[in-house]
Amino acid sequence: MTAKRPFVAFLLVLITLQSAHAITKNGFDLEGATIPPEEIKSGGPPRDGIPAINEPIFIAAEEARFVDGNDRVMGIVINGRARAYPIAILNWHELVNDRIGNQHFTVSYCPLCGTGMVFASNVEDVALVFGVSGLLYNSDMLLYDRNTLSLWSQILGVAISGPLVGTRLPQLPARHTSWKQWQSEHPETEVLSRDTGFRRDYGRSPYRGYEKSPRLFFEVANNAPSTYHRKALVMGVSVDGTHKTYPFEELTRNGDARFTDTVNGQRLEIHWDEDSRSAWAVANDGSEYPTTTGFWFAWYAFFPETEVFTANREN
Repeated sequence: MTAKRPFVAFLLVLITLQSAHAITKNGFDLEGATIPPEEIKSGGPPRDGIPAINEPIFIAAEEARFVDGNDRVMGIVINGRARAYPIAILNWHELVNDRIGNQHFTVSYCPLCGTGMVFASNVEDVALVFGVSGLLYNSDMLLYDRNTLSLWSQILGVAISGPLVGTRLPQLPARHTSWKQWQSEHPETEVLSRDTGFRRDYGRSPYRGYEKSPRLFFEVANNAPSTYHRKALVMGVSVDGTHKTYPFEELTRNGDARFTDTVNGQRLEIHWDEDSRSAWAVANDGSEYPTTTGFWFAWYAFFPETEVFTANREN
């Protein structure tokens, strides 16, 4: 036994040294991350300091008296069932883990980037459950799955560290629009209730004034050209690695409520509704194509090579 003690001591020292050099933030192991760990920033709250909604409760549209016509919602239709998630609630929780039939999905919203995205959360027949990591990359939220503690970039839709690194989540079509517009198209829609299990002032935004200010809380790697206000809303489309954005300012100038465009060989019908300030895309087969509505600076930070739709040069 005595002869083994030096070796055991050596192993303990080695493990201690390895632990000391391990790259961790908010308790997440960043060893082998696909983005530089120094570019991953703490947003302030600890892991789960912003609580995801894991057991959402829904009410009928006529019961949702707390939602006004101009209030923003994230709307989805899955298996014929429509649901609306008020941004006023998502501002406080950022993630809703939900399910319709056999389709598990996660509704995500990053208030700092204005990006609402919905992802199918089934990975190899396992339903992933997501939480808010408290970490940011390019000012955008990094969510994590509780199954493996892998970190995921919202805008990229891919795991950037952990056992599932490199895995991509399928993005589902979702509409970032006004409650009035969504309810008019889907009068039978369900609405996420304020009965979330948490005490939050859903009538007040914790980010009041942020959308109008050019200031960012966290700087990004690629600063967008000043062609548009940093927080100007755009709709982004990605087709097999090619990215194109449709600034709302350009869509307003364009004037057409519907027009055809092609992105990397994919023919899309672009829809614009001026009243609700919402844009979406429809594929050739009539199905809605996944898009991302968010701030100009955020889209450009991730996709500086993006094509940009301009009304005076197209259509």
